[in-house]
Amino acid sequence: MVMPSARSSAHSAAPVASATSCAVSRARDDACPGALRLHQADDGGLARVRVPGGALGTAQAAALRLAASRLGDGDLHLTSRGNVQLRGLRDDSGAELARILDDAGLLPSAAHERVRNIVASPLSGLDGRGRRDIGTWLTELDRLVCESEELRDLSGRFLFAVDDGRGDVASLGADVTLLAEREGRALLRLGADAAAPALRVESGRAAAAAVTAAEVFLETARECGVRAWRVAELPVTSGDLARRTAERLRGDGSDVGSVGSVGSVGNASDFGDVQLVPVPSLPPTADEGPEPGPVRGPRPSGPVALSVLAPLGRLTGGQWQLLTRTAEQEGGGGLRLTPWRGVVVPGLAPGGAPAALAALGDAGLVTDPSSPWRGVGACAGRPGCAKSLTDVRADAAAALASRGGRRAPEESTGRALPVYWSGCERRCGHPRGERVEVVAGADGYRISVVRATGEALPVRSAVHSAGHSDDLAATVAAARDPRSPDHRSPDTTRPLPTTP
Repeated sequence: MVMPSARSSAHSAAPVASATSCAVSRARDDACPGALRLHQADDGGLARVRVPGGALGTAQAAALRLAASRLGDGDLHLTSRGNVQLRGLRDDSGAELARILDDAGLLPSAAHERVRNIVASPLSGLDGRGRRDIGTWLTELDRLVCESEELRDLSGRFLFAVDDGRGDVASLGADVTLLAEREGRALLRLGADAAAPALRVESGRAAAAAVTAAEVFLETARECGVRAWRVAELPVTSGDLARRTAERLRGDGSDVGSVGSVGSVGNASDFGDVQLVPVPSLPPTADEGPEPGPVRGPRPSGPVALSVLAPLGRLTGGQWQLLTRTAEQEGGGGLRLTPWRGVVVPGLAPGGAPAALAALGDAGLVTDPSSPWRGVGACAGRPGCAKSLTDVRADAAAALASRGGRRAPEESTGRALPVYWSGCERRCGHPRGERVEVVAGADGYRISVVRATGEALPVRSAVHSAGHSDDLAATVAAARDPRSPDHRSPDTTRPLPTTP
């Protein structure tokens, strides 16, 4: 993939479909932090730097480390959207942070800095599995987002996804998803409703079509009189929104008809035929993300990429510097941050890849697919978050340590359910899909298995007391095992460990 950049655009408005579902009208603008609008946490200022598609040049990576060490706590925190958070920022650091990021090309448009939320398939073009290298889509989409005056009004929670056809980021529930097809085409999906139709567009117009879809979303929200952050909050279905977007893309305002019909080319349209088609089903392991370790391409003698995970998404300054140096001196000069809180280093020579991977593992990064850290996530917790009831990161690490470094039981497919530790009921940053949730409450931890439907099934376990992390660890490990028997038994509450 190539690096995103920025420039300016405008698209016309479309009429609004009738309301067909219950809307969620927000009473306020979203409070998502950005690089210019910092959030004041208990451990200092917090900045969230958008990295579209997770694509970073080494100079940009070095600038982020400089900002973290000079202005913050020195660590870099990866988010579930492949962005970077800086924590512990000084009260007076805003202007200097903006200058560092702007000089590195990380702020191409100040007005759009919170809306450049784009996830992309991190192994696109590296392992031969995707249907196309989506780097050009990513670059063009970021540019067009920054050029659109209308998209300045998007919520900081609105999400674009650019998927090379393997289904990895298409499974993340984005508001606008581009999914590569064969024969130079793309599917454009709005929202996460698998039953709603998608639009089939020519690949050369895919990024522009995605921007049009986002602009239609904003216009629909205004005309329906709701303040919506996400597509699911609109008082229209995803299918209605797809049809309205198709009419806009055709440019003649005519009805595109039902699923499977093909519209003729409107004389005001450059998009060619626009077709409504069913959304294909995704593979069951699509949302797992890259496996830690070497990533080999279709040619045995070709370049090798290295995939690593950051335990709980936190990278020390030293680890970040090692990744940057590896990319600069041994790789292709760039990093790819993943929505699974990992980093991919592309472009290493096959002969040097094993030693480089070993060095990253020695630095504390996850390089082994069997690591117990794989699939484990947590919110910030104490002491950084005032709403958290405990230090969930310390509790998660203690639970893993008490298991002796063993990974959770698995099926023959090798898939254990991911687990996410939350310090309060808000569960900030939790993943989508099936998972185990370990949520701190006033009276202890509650452990549930969350199904793909969103249904939460409480897990039965013995009560553990402070200092007895073995009980908690065993309960979480059993819940992650897809072979576990009935999870529908009554919930058991476990007292929280005492936090100093």
